Amino acid sequence: MSAVSRPAAGIQTVRFFARFTIGQRWEHTILIITFTALALTGLVQKYRTWPISQQVLATPEAVMTVRNIHHVFAVLLMLQVVYHLGRAVYLLAKRRMSAAMFPTWQDVRDAAQMIKYLFFLSAKQPRFGKYNFEQKFTYWFLFFGIGIMVVTGFIIWFPVQVASFLPGGVIPAAKLAHSTEAVVAVIFVVIWHFYHVHLQRLNLSMFTGRLNEDVMREYHPAEYERLTGQPASGASGEEESGGQV
Repeated sequence: MSAVSRPAAGIQTVRFFARFTIGQRWEHTILIITFTALALTGLVQKYRTWPISQQVLATPEAVMTVRNIHHVFAVLLMLQVVYHLGRAVYLLAKRRMSAAMFPTWQDVRDAAQMIKYLFFLSAKQPRFGKYNFEQKFTYWFLFFGIGIMVVTGFIIWFPVQVASFLPGGVIPAAKLAHSTEAVVAVIFVVIWHFYHVHLQRLNLSMFTGRLNEDVMREYHPAEYERLTGQPASGASGEEESGGQV
């Protein structure tokens, strides 16, 4: 008989915790694509004196192509917004939507505690649940920012129709608000979101849909304790015979 290999004793078992559904991960992926396309095609139109903008918009046909691409991805973004809001309303009606992403006074206290910690006024870091105050701020900033860009973008896209029932001054105001909000959103995502997600630590949960136990203990201790009933400050992992799960 051939020998049967057995897992060596003492192998560490790693637990994973579900964080994002497949639908949420697809939404995020589509948002990355649409946001990037809109940013690139929008910035070259806003800053036309840039050398790269002059190369891209060298002919009237090129200008029209860039605008059409911008409009296609704008429609895709609007459809995503409608889907996101529709799904949220449905889940709220069915009482199946988690309140974890909604801001609370605890987020204000956590932000104050983090400021104290960063300025060496306290040795204690705030203990976060499923989402910390920075993640909630990012979500709601982009939520309202995208709302502003959708409304103002629609006004810019159909200025004649809008001016038929609104004052003409709405058009340049919408153009200014649209481009300014877009620049702020790009800066926010590139500096704030990119730093906290990819530079501070490589967080791939939006693509994998899960977090391992060590990350849960360190960055979401309150959520870890809620799910497991175990203290987050305990030893990480369990010594068992078995592999990773």
